[in-house]
Amino acid sequence: MPGWRLCALLLLAAAAQPAPDNPWERASDPTPPPAASLGSYSRGCLRGAVRLPESGPGYEVMRLSRKRFYGHPRLLEFIRSLARKTAANPRLGKLLVGDLGQARGGPTRGGHASHTNGLDVDLWFRLLPADAPVSARAREKWESPEMVAPVFRRLNKRWDPRVIRLLRLAAEEPAVERIFVNPVIKREICRRRGKEGWVAKLRPWFGHDDHFHVRLACAPGDAGCLPQTDPFPPDNGCGDDLSQWFTEEMRRKALEPPKPWSMPDLPEECADVIAEGTR
Repeated sequence: MPGWRLCALLLLAAAAQPAPDNPWERASDPTPPPAASLGSYSRGCLRGAVRLPESGPGYEVMRLSRKRFYGHPRLLEFIRSLARKTAANPRLGKLLVGDLGQARGGPTRGGHASHTNGLDVDLWFRLLPADAPVSARAREKWESPEMVAPVFRRLNKRWDPRVIRLLRLAAEEPAVERIFVNPVIKREICRRRGKEGWVAKLRPWFGHDDHFHVRLACAPGDAGCLPQTDPFPPDNGCGDDLSQWFTEEMRRKALEPPKPWSMPDLPEECADVIAEGTR
């Protein structure tokens, strides 16, 4: 059975189990500004979130039914900046935007361990002409092509070299702290562009064969935001740090079933964020 199908079955099995209540998924409106990212990327929340409109110059938001289209203003500024650049490039075109975060940030019971403090976004590898329409049905039904043969084997026939240009444009945005990609994609970019400085921002991680995950640095002056602290490896991450992903141990780890969901420990300030307007 292909690895991605096995992972899907494991996720469905986990979803069938009763899960603890999650008030963050029920919150439908942001708190008032000013915006503030609280806590870390995987154990945080977001005050003063802003909704990304479903359509804008050079981009479309996908999977609106998930209601994960909120982020810190800094994140929306990044998406709009990147979309302008992709739309201006005839070989790239329209940017398709996946999950940002929830109306007040916070954890989700499925799909992400991060995306909690308003500074993460998933961007699809599917590229459209800049003037291509995207219908309401397409937003829910379209998929982004998987470009890697599971698990961490090789690029498949859907691989599109334009992805390299897209990743470079994203990595060169000053606010970007790092970008998570499939290890096979990182390996290909190391082979082609390994000496270029932007490649260091690409960090290999599980999944990410049909999209890439952009993480922004904490906004200047956002004292409650906990920055990423682990350093980048030498050689733009194209050496031993990358090689360790292509072992049987890591392939087995990629196929492990997900652990049952539990509410993470959040900063004390997040209790006020989730309670605001409900007292």
